[in-house]
Amino acid sequence: MNQDEMPTKLYNVGLSYKKADVKVRGEFSITKENQKLLLEDAKEQGIDGIFVLSTCNRTEITGFAKHPFELISLLIKYSNGNVEEFIKVSNVYKNKDAVKHLFNIGTGLDSQILGDYEIVGQLKESFKLAKKTGTINAYLERLMNLILQASKDVKNNTKLSSGTTSVAYAAIQYIIDNVTNYDNKNILIYGLGKIGKNTFKNLIEYTSNNHITLINRTLEKAVKYAKLYPKIEVANYSELSEQIHKTDILIVSTGAETPTITKKQLKEGKELVILDLSMPENVEVSVKEIPEVTLVNVDELSKITHKTIETRKSEIPIAEQIIEKYKEEFNNWISLRKFVPAVNALKESLQAIQHDEIDFHTRKVKNFNVEQAEMITSRIIQKITTQFVKHLKDEETSVDQSISVISKMFHINELSLNEND
Repeated sequence: MNQDEMPTKLYNVGLSYKKADVKVRGEFSITKENQKLLLEDAKEQGIDGIFVLSTCNRTEITGFAKHPFELISLLIKYSNGNVEEFIKVSNVYKNKDAVKHLFNIGTGLDSQILGDYEIVGQLKESFKLAKKTGTINAYLERLMNLILQASKDVKNNTKLSSGTTSVAYAAIQYIIDNVTNYDNKNILIYGLGKIGKNTFKNLIEYTSNNHITLINRTLEKAVKYAKLYPKIEVANYSELSEQIHKTDILIVSTGAETPTITKKQLKEGKELVILDLSMPENVEVSVKEIPEVTLVNVDELSKITHKTIETRKSEIPIAEQIIEKYKEEFNNWISLRKFVPAVNALKESLQAIQHDEIDFHTRKVKNFNVEQAEMITSRIIQKITTQFVKHLKDEETSVDQSISVISKMFHINELSLNEND
């Protein structure tokens, strides 16, 4: 399909925290490597315009297809989920509903924690990967630009993001609310991805704890990061079990496909609070069988932010008004692109008349100034086509009727004018 042609149907297929629990979401998560493979596969299949979003709260594919199953089959192929499970927990949005859904995601209205803008960065990364792979068309490009503009507008002009309620902050809030004498506890942060780093920053900002140790598979990354903060210790990945035995609070934020913390690594009889911020879960669920261990995952952490959420809910109508403004801009842009074939056909017809008339006067009038005639008539053609565009964009205009009239007046093939409707 040519990228300048309006694709038939835009679909968004996937699942989120609304219907799928943390375990199921883990099964359907798609690694960065598999996202690349998925996009390449879609490209080979001729799918025009597609990108993948896979986070701890959702896995979704947005793209143009004849049928949503084209996208669903790609999601199943590159994750560990199956069709039967997908049907139970999935959402499928089409055209306007898909656009609305994407705006809601980008502005924090569809986040598990209302107003959480962490998703914006994840959207940008997903889009960047798709663009690099060559699977973004003009429509998705325009749509994403407007979603990001709406996101910024909502963040700057509403209180939808007032307070801090990200998973990284919720982890710290949990410690403050549930761990006695938390400032003197030994805390081990395992994994320094984006969430791990944010959790560490929040620990520094919201507590006075100086007993923090960092472990990352890549030692250099942990060392480099710890240099920014005094009194922070770094341990080698090979010392993980030993460090777990020493700690009181273990924060896990790694990107592994399977659990990296198991019962075998825990010290018998020692009290331990484990906060698993990973998706898929990186702590073996069986550690809950140990009486002294408290295991908390991302779904449980999201429950501690209800007070802030109530304040944010009152801002939803204002955010929705802002979104409507950008959706209208997107719809106007699409409408304008629909008019292009009609406007071009009219312009070509007028240029044919221009050519015939100039040719006629060149033969009939001595020393006829062709250059000046072309300049004047080209300006007239431009003014006529501009006026035609304004007419088509008018809310009271019947586009089909207007195109029909123009086609009869200038003997234009009407079918060609409407081919992109």
